[in-house]
Amino acid sequence: MTQGAGQGPEAERTATLRDFRVPAYVHETGPYGHNTHPGDVVPPQETAYPEGYTPTERDLPVINRGDTLQVPVAPEPLAGPQETDGTGPLYVVGDVHGYLDELLTALREQGLVDAAGQWCAGTSRLWFLGDFTDRGPDGIGVIELVMRLSAEAAAAGGYCKALMGNHELLLLGAKRFGDTPVNSGAGTATFQAAWLLNGGQKTDMDRLQDHHLQWMARLDAMEAVDGYLLVHSDTTAYLDYGDSIEAVNDTVRETLTRNDADECWDLFRKFTKRFSFRDEGGPAAVRSLLDTYGGTRIVHGHSPIPYLLGEVGSEDGDDSAGPVVEGPHVYADGLAIAMDGGVTMAGKLLVQQLPLDI
Repeated sequence: MTQGAGQGPEAERTATLRDFRVPAYVHETGPYGHNTHPGDVVPPQETAYPEGYTPTERDLPVINRGDTLQVPVAPEPLAGPQETDGTGPLYVVGDVHGYLDELLTALREQGLVDAAGQWCAGTSRLWFLGDFTDRGPDGIGVIELVMRLSAEAAAAGGYCKALMGNHELLLLGAKRFGDTPVNSGAGTATFQAAWLLNGGQKTDMDRLQDHHLQWMARLDAMEAVDGYLLVHSDTTAYLDYGDSIEAVNDTVRETLTRNDADECWDLFRKFTKRFSFRDEGGPAAVRSLLDTYGGTRIVHGHSPIPYLLGEVGSEDGDDSAGPVVEGPHVYADGLAIAMDGGVTMAGKLLVQQLPLDI
């Protein structure tokens, strides 16, 4: 776990105790045109916020895996394996953020890899929802595992695929543009500074090779599988990039291909928005995506379930266990399934078979 720039252990512990409760009235965008972070206090009456987000601060707090937070979440009952047109069961994986050992454990528990970490699930289908690197110790190891499993699954008649997360965009930008200033909408920013503030690992950057970069740059932003719309971020910003899944994916790839720092920053900025599906307007936001791109439910990562619930942290710090997230969080009138169990904050790295009963 990497501390943000200028943050010592004592500062992180203080933040752990004080800054992680998300009021129900905190919305996606805050005053001054940037994303409201957990811990920001925004008065309920301030609703006319300018559009936009500049992630020049930590996108979410990084909590030491030894800290003690507890969030009770009722587990969702799991439906039995479902095969469609001769294909194997469908699984999704939430944000990994460099926690390779936890990922291997979760995949083994679901019978997707064997003790040696090799694909053993035959025709099963596995989708990663993005955010492979940053915050955790071995992001490059996670990328290499997913790349290898993709080949092994395909050889067995199944598949292992992955979506683009905001941290893939962040790492690509930090590598390509470094300290090149970008137009953030609220002053000067750089990809390098944002990457460091959001858990960038020097060991990942040192090990990053061309084939890793090419793999990340080719990832799709969204996909539809078995009636589920799979995305990384719980935001409606995808609508800015096209009115079909193919159009969105093409637009994202073309943006990265043009290699313009400001364009890439804007893409990263929009993919970093969150909480669109939460609170009163959440179901309508989900339906806007489903009506445009198809599907009956949306599955996403990006926003840790404890933050979606707004119940993270305590004032006394006397809890004795990490966040208790046993399974995905189903919300927005049952239309949205959140898959980020909060592995960066001692939570659970979720690997879930679909469909889910609600």
